[in-house]
Amino acid sequence: MRPLSLVAAILALTGCAASEPTHPAFEPLLAAMEHRLELAQSVALHKWDHGQPVQASAREQQVLANVRAAAPAHGLPAERAEALFADQIEANKLVQYTLLFHWHRLGAAPDTPRSDLQQEIRPQLDELQTLLLKHLADFERLKPQDCAATLAAAVASRPVDYLTQRALIRATGQLCDKS
Repeated sequence: MRPLSLVAAILALTGCAASEPTHPAFEPLLAAMEHRLELAQSVALHKWDHGQPVQASAREQQVLANVRAAAPAHGLPAERAEALFADQIEANKLVQYTLLFHWHRLGAAPDTPRSDLQQEIRPQLDELQTLLLKHLADFERLKPQDCAATLAAAVASRPVDYLTQRALIRATGQLCDKS
């Protein structure tokens, strides 16, 4: 086989692998994680406008305490739910740090409409918390045997930008760990 034909064959096979449907255990969970990551830009804009740091330890501890308390209602061990949300928080901070770095390099944040952190963004994050816990419980029942490889394929096949994909990798860091 000629080298160019070999490259074409590899690319064709790679394209086929990327277009395979996502395992049902991952689709709703990854979609909810993506939605949560979309809110990171609004959070970053708020922090830019108000000169606040990305790190908000007290808020993070509050979120994790809420998750631990809500986990049993979803049939989840508190530690499992907390681990997932610790990863969500870190992924969200990855997006915020990246955006703030970019805006500092440009000397300005985008001139886009702002959302109120308390009245608009946090209620959405709270709704997503409930949704993520539900999807995590579903995931636990449907988890594929080859979880890490299936997860890698699922994340790689998401139609998202580079930053969101990297943040999804971080957001799913402990997802396939034994619970």
